[in-house]
Amino acid sequence: MQGNMQKDSKRRASTPSFVSPSQLVLAGFETPFSQQLRRTNRWVVLAGKIPWDDICNVYTKQVGLSRTGRPPISPRIVIGSLLIKHMCNLDDRETVAQIAENMYMQYFLGYSSFNPDPPFDASLFVEFRSRLGLEQINAINERIHVLYQGIEAEKVAIVSGPKEPDEHTMAESSTNQDSGPTEEQPDEAPEPKGRVLFDATACPQDIAYPTDLGLLSEAREKSEEIIDEIYCKALHLKKPRTYRQEARKEFLKVAQKKNKKRSAIRKAVGKQLRYLARNLKSIDKLLDQYKLFPLDPRQQKYLLVIRTLYQQQKEMFDAKKNTVEDRIVSIHQPHVRPIVRGKTNAKVEFGAKVHVSLVDGYAFLDELSWDAFNEGSHMMDYVEHYHRRFGYYPKEVLADQIYCNRKNRKELKEKGIRLVAKPLGRPSAVKKEHLRPGERNPIEGKFGQGKTAYGLDNIKARLKDTSESWIACIFLVLNLVKLAGVALLCLIAKMINWAFSATYQKTSVFKLRLCEFQCLTAGGKIGTLEHFEFFSRP
Repeated sequence: MQGNMQKDSKRRASTPSFVSPSQLVLAGFETPFSQQLRRTNRWVVLAGKIPWDDICNVYTKQVGLSRTGRPPISPRIVIGSLLIKHMCNLDDRETVAQIAENMYMQYFLGYSSFNPDPPFDASLFVEFRSRLGLEQINAINERIHVLYQGIEAEKVAIVSGPKEPDEHTMAESSTNQDSGPTEEQPDEAPEPKGRVLFDATACPQDIAYPTDLGLLSEAREKSEEIIDEIYCKALHLKKPRTYRQEARKEFLKVAQKKNKKRSAIRKAVGKQLRYLARNLKSIDKLLDQYKLFPLDPRQQKYLLVIRTLYQQQKEMFDAKKNTVEDRIVSIHQPHVRPIVRGKTNAKVEFGAKVHVSLVDGYAFLDELSWDAFNEGSHMMDYVEHYHRRFGYYPKEVLADQIYCNRKNRKELKEKGIRLVAKPLGRPSAVKKEHLRPGERNPIEGKFGQGKTAYGLDNIKARLKDTSESWIACIFLVLNLVKLAGVALLCLIAKMINWAFSATYQKTSVFKLRLCEFQCLTAGGKIGTLEHFEFFSRP
């Protein structure tokens, strides 16, 4: 017996509410996860080093809470799932599947026990990325750097040990206490501190390499789909001809050639332009017969992109040039622009261009643009971003040659900032300000780490906002991995300090006993009652 198949209902796990990691837990009331999981696992270590309270507060302020409807998904699950996705370089569906199968990942997300059901539908990742923008990710990165500074201060205190106050310090403190409250002094600008590295890179999108012939053929096929959709037999007398089979043959005749002549490419581009122009005219005639606009927003967007692409390609074809302003390189992602980088393997990359400031190994996104920009002309804006984040200007700036124009050098000198770069003019005898080889390796290595391990060289999101969030989340993952490594080194330093202290105490007791024994020997008391009492001590 045949009939309609019953629709499979998707069962989702009950999402736990957010519980602050700083909440005290009584002995004997720990969750099963905290009692049975290995403490050395990377997800357990990373879960204890992430400032969940601050990160979740930033997310909650952006999204807001509603008192009606279904309870929202925990902010820790939302942000943690994005971190898992980019740390393991997984797609959306695989990330949800891995979370449902891995108990360590569930502990990282704040679960109290293992649950085999998926936490949410994979399509919700698009909503998560739209909520976490560039400003929110930068706020989280700033909080991560504050935690790093606290860990470094703790590490210095462990190595140096507690300092005893000297006479000068005690005299100053007593003088301040005796003098009472003093008059408020005017605020002075803090001295420049720290070192920052500037550089920019491109984040290529996951699109096919664009060619004029390929773009026109793809736009023509999309226009044929629009004609098929809006054609109505009752409203229109005759369906317009599109010559789609002939147009396809003309395209493949040139596209499949291994060596293509320039004249053959130009001839094929001209034919595709004429086919596309014919389809656009047919679409206008079909739309004129409707009283209401029949296209949905998605198809309307495609139609607008196809018209713009046709105008650009027609302008370049008539003028016999290869450049045009705001050139479209993908009809599915019209926000993507070509970025000329001048590299050996890829002279032109297609994606967003980002500018990054590296401070103490932590990356901050200063600018993200889909249009190419000259980072040298924006250098002082990046310096002001540093001042806004930390409250003072950097002491040293390490930058590439493109930043080192006369205007930037003059403004940096006025602010008391030292530019570590090659000076202008002929090489002088003293090269104290030259950038030594390898000094800018950390920021280049950070770009390489993001592109090799976390997919920064292939952004798979298709929307503009979600692509920006994708890029920002990768830099957030880089900073969290760095923070977890620093926290682990601090823990090792604590263990070494504890072992050294215990060894030092045992050594001190041994030296004291040896000194007493030498005194007994010098006094001629070997074999006496005091000699036996000495060796009977614990």
